[in-house]
Amino acid sequence: MNGALLVAGTTSDAGKSVVTAGICRWLVRQGVSVAPFKAQNMSNNSVVTPDGAEIGRAQVVQAAAARVPPEAAMNPVLLKPGGEDSSQVVVLGRPVAEVSALSYRPMKAALLEQVLSSLADLRARFDVVVCEGAGSPTEINLRADDIANMGLATAARLPVVVVGDIDRGGVFPALYGTVALMPPADQRLVAGFLVNKFRGDVRLLRPGLEALTTLTGRPTLGVLPWLPGLDLDVEDSLGLGTARPSAGPPHGEEVLRVAAVRLPRLSNSTDLDALAAEPGVLVRYATTPGELADADLVVLPGTRSTVADLRWLRETGLADEVSRRAAGGRPVLGICGGHQMLARTITDDVESRAGTVPGLGLLPADVRFAREKTLARPAGTAFGQPVHAYEIHHGVVTVDDDAEPFLDGARRGSVWGTTWHGALENDGFRRAFLTEVARVAGRRFVAAPDTDFAAVRERRLDALGDLVAEHADTAALWRLVEDGPSEGLPVLPPGAGV
Repeated sequence: MNGALLVAGTTSDAGKSVVTAGICRWLVRQGVSVAPFKAQNMSNNSVVTPDGAEIGRAQVVQAAAARVPPEAAMNPVLLKPGGEDSSQVVVLGRPVAEVSALSYRPMKAALLEQVLSSLADLRARFDVVVCEGAGSPTEINLRADDIANMGLATAARLPVVVVGDIDRGGVFPALYGTVALMPPADQRLVAGFLVNKFRGDVRLLRPGLEALTTLTGRPTLGVLPWLPGLDLDVEDSLGLGTARPSAGPPHGEEVLRVAAVRLPRLSNSTDLDALAAEPGVLVRYATTPGELADADLVVLPGTRSTVADLRWLRETGLADEVSRRAAGGRPVLGICGGHQMLARTITDDVESRAGTVPGLGLLPADVRFAREKTLARPAGTAFGQPVHAYEIHHGVVTVDDDAEPFLDGARRGSVWGTTWHGALENDGFRRAFLTEVARVAGRRFVAAPDTDFAAVRERRLDALGDLVAEHADTAALWRLVEDGPSEGLPVLPPGAGV
């Protein structure tokens, strides 16, 4: 078959990632081999694949939906924002440059060749490749050198489905305008629409859908209802709420409250997802000292800019509150960049070029940034439980020889630190760690003995597949995958004059 489809969206966080995952799961159930693809991803949520490459977390989830191992070709270009106007460029899983928005643009012609090569490679090995766009496909200021949306679609002759998030409001003008602002060649690839996150009786929506078809000459291929409780790995901060929904009542007498500091350059926020899947564990994000007051565990998560976010931590008073907690024997966990902040000193001549700055001094360790990025998939034990994880960092933490070990980091009293992402997804370790946190915090919390995080994630992916199978025009999706772009689609004004 060797077919392909591009899922675009009217905005960031319209639901492209989850719709792509849902289509992948629906297709693989039909007995075809499927691969996800995102030409260019801008996200600080990333994972190290089995072949040692760094790619966006969303493509890892989509690969799981397709029941295939993730690989570098599925996300050939990853941009990791590190400041207001700087990003690290990762190509085929390896960092190649630090760029500004303007200095990145001249690189795109060469990157388009790499993108098309990766897509062709996947299409040669899989029956179907489901591509995800980035942001909006109608960024008219960026269209000339676009490699992620219509630039990709026109170069590879991909049929395009546009997803609109009705929960935001204004879905009809958003869908119409997305097409109308495209030049004619782009418009002719847009085959239809998907309405996402609908609540209520779909009959109330039908007059609008019929009018949209009349105005655009394109059908709506499905209205996907709002489905609470999915909580799939978010791609960027737009998908993060202040709190994660509870997975259910506590297994023991009391709940356990977790407050994760929402750093300005937060990365790998998905480390908290496994905690939120535990019954009785309440996870929220905090930006002020007061929001840490009643937490049983405070987490300093990963960051793409350790020194800058440590400065913010001090300016907001959060650093003082974390130190007070530690002095009072209340639990604190640092992961990757958060672990680095807990050290005595941070020497950074690579990322921030700030030289040596003091850390929070809560762990017996020092940090030095290396030019080469560490990308690894380590394994070990803690609390007598096996742990498999992944590492993505420039900062190398050196722990004192006599320190109490914790994974690759250290523990001092109620403070733990590690550079390992994904450790909490290991069920036995997570239960043991939460049991120790509850003991230190004085909570009568008991970890549920049967929470299987991999199974939780699999159920969510099945729910997405059901969503597509039950609420999308799957026959129309099949035709697009098999036959390519539709013929004779009208050009909407003002696109004819663009």
